[in-house]
Amino acid sequence: MPLPNQAHLSVVIPVYNEVESLPILHAKLTGVLERLSPGWEIIYVDDGSDDGSTDALLALQAADARVTVVVQRRNFGKSLALNAGFALARGDVLVTMDADLQDEPDEMERLLAKLAEGYDVVSGWKKERHDPLSKRIPSRIANRVTAWMTGLHLRDMNSGYKVYRSEVVRRLRIYGDLHRYIPVLAHYAGFRVTEVPVTHHARRFGRSKYGPGRLLRGGLDLVTVLFLNQYGRRPLHLFGGLGGLLLLAGFLINLVLSIEWFMGVRPLSERPVLFLGVLLMLMGAQFLTMGLLAELIVSHMQRSEDPLVTTARVYRAEQPAGEAQPQ
Repeated sequence: MPLPNQAHLSVVIPVYNEVESLPILHAKLTGVLERLSPGWEIIYVDDGSDDGSTDALLALQAADARVTVVVQRRNFGKSLALNAGFALARGDVLVTMDADLQDEPDEMERLLAKLAEGYDVVSGWKKERHDPLSKRIPSRIANRVTAWMTGLHLRDMNSGYKVYRSEVVRRLRIYGDLHRYIPVLAHYAGFRVTEVPVTHHARRFGRSKYGPGRLLRGGLDLVTVLFLNQYGRRPLHLFGGLGGLLLLAGFLINLVLSIEWFMGVRPLSERPVLFLGVLLMLMGAQFLTMGLLAELIVSHMQRSEDPLVTTARVYRAEQPAGEAQPQ
């Protein structure tokens, strides 16, 4: 599905303490947008900056009505900043990028060209990455593990430089630190996802906002994504399967002990493994109960859910109102 001929672009940029970068970024970005689209807007989301970034953004907005500035009450994180920008975006196509000048605005044309080939999400792959080893090595590990576990083989899952069709961001709900897994969420929702190599620059001002704990948090978020998308609508398959295994293991242990007791091999009072068998059966029953309760919750939620939430489009002949349906 190609892009509309008069596609309106919305660029969403989370900002956190990047006051030196903002004038340079804005000048380069507006030049690119003037060349690429007849209609565009830039949405800067100030995520609790305290270095003067807010004033710099307000000055940009005062000089250009196509600039929107969103000021968060405090630093809520990149996911909620993107959510705020997505909610205000009016474009047919959305672009996200970082405010630290490491993403090259001129590469936007290549990303949009790939999107026009029929993709729904195109992510920028920082093939030649200018970051310290302390960031590159954990990122490489995380990308390979994520590709293996999700089946979406992107070499740079966490790139902030992406383009989306508007319907993608309307369907996705991100929170916590799930912004790094937007391509995975889109993939699970049935959208077409790919990546293209883009130029990556070394950071010119300030320092990275991410510490060593990012890898651990990313791993926990990956578990969240996998659970919600593989078992969110069928929790009994997870809890019931685990509960069934525990229940079966406990039953077999107790069965063997019971046979030995009947045969007079050893009294049960001398078999501490009996407690393990009982414990496994109790845990198995609890997991099964949790799975059934989760199924009840999911069933209740789906009654109010849009039945077309997973539908991309509908093709049908229009029928005049009041005309009888064919039997």
